Amino acid sequence: MLTGNILILLFAAMAVVALIVVQISLAVLHDRAVTASGPTRSLESLETAIADKRMALSDIENELGERRKALANIADVQADYDATKRQLDDLNAEWLQKDERREEIRALREVIEAEIIEKHAVDAELASARADLDAVHDRLTAAERLFALNDEMKREQAALEKKIAEMRSQAIELSEAQERVQRLEALSQELGRESARVEGLLQAANSQLSQVQEDLAVERQATAAVHAEFTQTSAKLAAAEERARSIESDISSLEDRRSSLMAQVAKMEEDVAEASGRDAPGREEAIVERLKELTTLPPVLAQMRSWKDRAAENEAEAVQRVLQRLEQSGLHYDRRIVYAFHTAMKTNDTTQMAVLAGISGTGKSQLPRQYAAGIGIGFLQVPVQPRWDSPQDLMGFYNYIEKRYRPTDMARALYHLDILNNQKSEFQDQMIMILLDEMNLARVEYYFSDFLSRLESRPPMNRVSDKSLRKDAEIELEIPMPRGMDAPRIFPGYNLLFAGTMNEDESTQSLSDKVVDRANVLRFSAPRTIRTTAQKANIAEPEALSAARWRSWVNPVSTVESEQTVIDSVDRMVSLMKGFKRPFGHRLGRAIMGYVANYTSFDQAKDLRVPLADQVEMRLLPKLRGIEVEDGNDHAFSELISFVGDALRDDHLAKAIDESIRAAKEGSGQFVWNGVSR
Repeated sequence: MLTGNILILLFAAMAVVALIVVQISLAVLHDRAVTASGPTRSLESLETAIADKRMALSDIENELGERRKALANIADVQADYDATKRQLDDLNAEWLQKDERREEIRALREVIEAEIIEKHAVDAELASARADLDAVHDRLTAAERLFALNDEMKREQAALEKKIAEMRSQAIELSEAQERVQRLEALSQELGRESARVEGLLQAANSQLSQVQEDLAVERQATAAVHAEFTQTSAKLAAAEERARSIESDISSLEDRRSSLMAQVAKMEEDVAEASGRDAPGREEAIVERLKELTTLPPVLAQMRSWKDRAAENEAEAVQRVLQRLEQSGLHYDRRIVYAFHTAMKTNDTTQMAVLAGISGTGKSQLPRQYAAGIGIGFLQVPVQPRWDSPQDLMGFYNYIEKRYRPTDMARALYHLDILNNQKSEFQDQMIMILLDEMNLARVEYYFSDFLSRLESRPPMNRVSDKSLRKDAEIELEIPMPRGMDAPRIFPGYNLLFAGTMNEDESTQSLSDKVVDRANVLRFSAPRTIRTTAQKANIAEPEALSAARWRSWVNPVSTVESEQTVIDSVDRMVSLMKGFKRPFGHRLGRAIMGYVANYTSFDQAKDLRVPLADQVEMRLLPKLRGIEVEDGNDHAFSELISFVGDALRDDHLAKAIDESIRAAKEGSGQFVWNGVSR
């Protein structure tokens, strides 16, 4: 019994000891797990980073493989280029030895240059060039045959014309015979009524009539055959002439392509020389030669060199001189139009140009011309062409074949009047007006938009000497220069005034909002009466106005910013244009204030309502073009007429707006501003 209890106690003690050992083991394991949890998490993050690095390493190895392939391709391309270069040298040597192969070498040289540009299209380009050359030879041969055929047909035509003249005389005789037939028919009718009395005479007349009709039919058939032959020959001649014109057009197109390829060859030779560090030995002379035509004085500046300096005078005297010159020239403009144009020229810093619009023959071009001569500044007229589509048409281009810049008169004038970049300018204190004549024959946005943005980017007059501020306004000429040298830049300064004329017909383009927002638009209405005053003999020669004196006449916008009439009127304009859904921003509001600040009528007390009415006419009404006059805009137009007539007291303008609205209602229903006659 005792032995059994002892065994039980021993087993119980052993169980307790085993439980204690297990608990201690679990506690130790728990402590180790807690201690190792931190390094385990770090190990996991390290394994993730190692995986990312391995992926990046794989990407780098792939990219390295691709670059090795690219380097191998570059080596192949370089080898092809060296082989092509050696072939070019061999061909150049053969060029000097054999004159009869120069055309073939030129074609090979074009192919080589094309190979530099597009290495993968060499064979196709060479085959195309040879096919074009064969086609040209074939067409030239065909043209020679056609010209010979043309001469032969002309001789045949002359013979046919001679024969036709003979046939015409015969036709006249036949016509006379036909008249005789008609008379005989009348006589036959008369004889029919008296047939019993003149039966024998009637039979003779009928016999004669039959013979004449047979002769007439034969002659008519002969005339028809000759006419058909003449028509067929004329058609052949016209077809031959058309084919000749087509061949001439193809030849001209090929010549243009040849010139373009030669220009590319010349440009690439310059690029190769520059890339290899081999500048021409006469570097300075080459630059002078490139800019030779740009530095040549245009006729307008050459003429201004002989002008005398204008004696000191105030602004009123200068404008009076303009009015006298207009009267001496037999031109009649309302004084308010002259004052408005003068003010538009003065607002050169807030409004980039003035546009004179209207029907042809209303004096739009003469006003700027005579104004410039009367005020004492140069005048350059630039006729806009319908094909203009880039700024190169306005400024000129660089001819890579001749290696010379081909500027326009406008580019030359801007170069000599840029007193900041051209320190040697002879026109430090003179001004010039540039007139874009019929500026809407082409899309103004295509050829003038970039230039207009340059004018708008000009810094204020008192800060133009800061090169960093005027950089965005400068025009960089597209002239390739040697390494280390910048292309010439031109700054269109405030000594330049810009105007434009535009006719309104089916052949012209309308102005975009970008141009309208940056221009004062003076619309010339149709004259009520036609005046034919002759020009007077004695017209004073122009005298140069000082640019410094001109700038002394310009007033800043701040002179009217605190005027309550101006503030209220501009706010009213903003509200009116919102009603038309044609709102405008701060730039146009500032331009309106700039016009008001610089307006002076010189013959009455200063009334700010007059220039404000001018701005309604020149800035707001052009923006209303195309608005439906009866599509919920009746109230807005009534408000506009009330503002002009009641607030600004311009009855003529209010009446003209009402007339334009009535004309729109009777016509297309869309508003078109027709101008005002004062």
